[in-house]
Amino acid sequence: MYNDGMMEPFDIDKPFIGMIHLLPLPGSVHYDGKGIAPILDTALRDLDALETGGADAALVENLRDAPLSKMAAKETIAAMTVIVQEITRKAHIPIGANVLRNDAAAALAIAAVTGASFIRVNVFCGVAFSDQGLIEGQAHALLELRKRLGSDVKILADVHVKHAAHPTTIEEAAIDATRNHPDGLIVSGIGTGKRTTPEDLQTVKQATPLPVLVGSGVRMDNLSTFREADGFIVGISLKENGMLEASIDPQRVCALAEAIAGLRQSK
Repeated sequence: MYNDGMMEPFDIDKPFIGMIHLLPLPGSVHYDGKGIAPILDTALRDLDALETGGADAALVENLRDAPLSKMAAKETIAAMTVIVQEITRKAHIPIGANVLRNDAAAALAIAAVTGASFIRVNVFCGVAFSDQGLIEGQAHALLELRKRLGSDVKILADVHVKHAAHPTTIEEAAIDATRNHPDGLIVSGIGTGKRTTPEDLQTVKQATPLPVLVGSGVRMDNLSTFREADGFIVGISLKENGMLEASIDPQRVCALAEAIAGLRQSK
């Protein structure tokens, strides 16, 4: 999976993954009841902005469904399946899925049936004390499901996921995550858009042979502190005025894509 800096399914050193934060879906208390069409239209505009700006991949997520439940409602999963399928069909870059708060089986099933390439799993193994309560990882069940589906969807697993407290050190968590066989690890800050510390990145890098991506808080003004990262997952800083509810600004995407290209060249 990880050979000479090239990371499947991205096939590029230090992939730049842009977030597509969906409008509230069926199952969310904020869903407006207007159907899938406006949600999909907004998501496709964000996809176009990411592709135009030079992102290497896109990750579709139901962040705006908050407050979240541990496992997604059936109607949420159905809606995400329709949306991810259409995004994947129209995309020229790899597409991933993350079903919040921690419905990894739903994300994997969605990816497998829609042709998406990867998923993000917030709590892959161990436990996290979150605003949804205690969440337990299900690594064995997820890998078993992937085998049963005959799927090659890649699993990117968070280490000390944001918006949660953790009973182990980040080094211990990285070691435990590695022995449960995801395809890559993600390290992030304490919350959405919050800066990942270079110290946490370094600790996780030293604890695992897997690629390690920075999962939150990447901006133009701090990118250089993440030179050792194997990839970047970026959402808030790509949006107009850096606001969650705003659309993705292709100029912001372009600027960050060029900066990340500079990191690749300076290796």
